[in-house]
Amino acid sequence: MKRSLLLAYQWATGLSDSLTGILLYVAPGATLRMMGIQAPADALPYVGYIGAFVLSVGLACLYGALLLHAEAAASRIETVWLLTAFARAAVAIYLLQAVAAGKLETTWLNVAAFDGTCVLIQGIGLRRRWLKNAQ
Repeated sequence: MKRSLLLAYQWATGLSDSLTGILLYVAPGATLRMMGIQAPADALPYVGYIGAFVLSVGLACLYGALLLHAEAAASRIETVWLLTAFARAAVAIYLLQAVAAGKLETTWLNVAAFDGTCVLIQGIGLRRRWLKNAQ
C-alpha cells in the first residue's frame, strides 16, 4: 500500500472524528441534528461526554498520521490501528444491536457503517502488513 494513501486515510479519519467529537462536546444538539438524529434534551449532557470519547479516537488517528509522516516504526502506527479498531468495533457492535432492538433510530447505522468500514480497512491492513510494506 502506498504511504500517501495510508497518510490520507489517517488524516481523513482523524479529522472527521476530531471535528465530530469537538462538535458533540460543544454543541451536542446541533451536531445530532446535522447528523439527522433526534435526541431528548436530557440526553445531551451524555452526548457531550460521548463527544470526548470520539475526540480521543480522532486524536489517536491524527497521531497515527504524524507517525506516518515522520516515517516512524511501523509497529507504532500498527498499535494505533489496533487500539482504534477495538474502539470502533465496540461502537459499531453496540449501535447495530441498539438499532436492531429499537433503542436507537436507524440513522445511527451511518455511524456503525463508518466505524465498521474503518475496522475492516485497518484489520485487512494489519493482516496484509500494509504499514510495514508502505512505500
